[in-house]
Amino acid sequence: MSSRSISPIQQTTVVAAEGWSPSSWQSKPIKQDVDYPDQAHLKKVLEKIERLPPMVAPGEIRRLRQQLADVALGKAFLLQGGDCAELFDYCAQSPIEAKLKVLLQMSLVLIWGARMPVVRIARMAGQYAKPRSKPTEIHEGQEILSYRGDNVNGYDPSDRTPDPERLLGAYFHSAATMNYVRSILSEGFADLHHPSNWNLHHVKSATLRQEYQTIVDRLTDALDFMKTIGADPNGPGSQAAAPPSTLNTVDIFVSHEGLLLEYEQALTRLMTDPSNSTKQRYYNVGTHFLWIGDRTRQLDGAHVEYFRGIENPIGVKCGPSMKPEELVALLDILDVDKQPGKVTLITRYGVDQVDKYLPGHIKAVQESGHIVVWACDPMHGNTKQSVSGVKTRHLVDITRELSQAIRIHKQLGSHLGGVHFELTGDRVTECVGGSMELLDSELLDRYETHCDPRLNYEQALDMAFLIAKYQEKQRGFSGVMSL
Repeated sequence: MSSRSISPIQQTTVVAAEGWSPSSWQSKPIKQDVDYPDQAHLKKVLEKIERLPPMVAPGEIRRLRQQLADVALGKAFLLQGGDCAELFDYCAQSPIEAKLKVLLQMSLVLIWGARMPVVRIARMAGQYAKPRSKPTEIHEGQEILSYRGDNVNGYDPSDRTPDPERLLGAYFHSAATMNYVRSILSEGFADLHHPSNWNLHHVKSATLRQEYQTIVDRLTDALDFMKTIGADPNGPGSQAAAPPSTLNTVDIFVSHEGLLLEYEQALTRLMTDPSNSTKQRYYNVGTHFLWIGDRTRQLDGAHVEYFRGIENPIGVKCGPSMKPEELVALLDILDVDKQPGKVTLITRYGVDQVDKYLPGHIKAVQESGHIVVWACDPMHGNTKQSVSGVKTRHLVDITRELSQAIRIHKQLGSHLGGVHFELTGDRVTECVGGSMELLDSELLDRYETHCDPRLNYEQALDMAFLIAKYQEKQRGFSGVMSL
């Protein structure tokens, strides 16, 4: 009779924040919550979501954490962008590809300028909920519920009752979007060997088109050189089944605002730590990165309580109402161990407020010992009412806020680690200005947003070139990007 050694059962340890559970937020006061008329229906839907499989893996979340740590330490740059309020209808081939193309093109420009890696995070596959300043609005003389995003209610005034089934819709549309993103990336959608495939046919500015072509030409020359010396796995003499390299594909992570905590709780799972199989931690497996909005960051609030317990990297929107001491207290709650890149501070002041508030926030964080990612959102603080009667943003204001943020960080010995834009893959007309010189009178030509105005393709590239030119200039001085 042969004997076999039996491995002892591996013991696992649950690692969690003190006093925290996925539902502990329910004991705290909450802002921006949704009042569902049918609570029994809501309970049934949430139980269904709890049984559905994860959309992201802990290993992906850990990889993003590591990359954001590099951003916090000045070794990489963060590009985060996408729709203000994502619609279920955007879960289709053309919108997904168009959004990825603009993010890839922007990152190509930024890599060329900074000569450092770019971490790409899309506001995609879950950005379906939006906070509102008022729960109701007046439509044709009647008070109705505000539109809260496709995962809550409909944009049509007759469809404003919160519907729990929309939470299931959010899960399946997010999962389908992520599945297609992964598929096309694995098939070479981001292949640097064919950068001309990323061209924007509607770019009319000859100057902008030439600047982009210059980058493409330089990249092509560099790739040809790598093939010649054998450094490219796809070059002559390489194996036919060579594994994908960073020349063939890239990481694109997804993100959304963590607003509907019932939904986020249902997607919070206790899973094995990919770096230590003896430990289990709590991950939100519905996305890679979540952020807390300016309206829901109360220190004693439900959202901060939920966010302090998950392993995902998190963002915090910082505006003029954030006091420096409040910011430090918030960081102490969200990042007890002061881990580099765990928290991204997304500043959004408005062009006339940057000089007043950003220096105090930077100094407070520096003195606290927290090592954060500083990202500039030059969009949200610069929304105006246009002559056409719709909300808009002016590229000159967006550019000025970003430029001022870069200057202030540099003066204080800090560095701006990234940018956060609301943008789309469609050629909309929602923001004024840019190299295409879009006029206020042209806004209604293709004004399609259901919430806030977004940069179109050309305007997004304008911003990328602005940053890249500054990065290239800084490289010439020091060899290291110090914004």
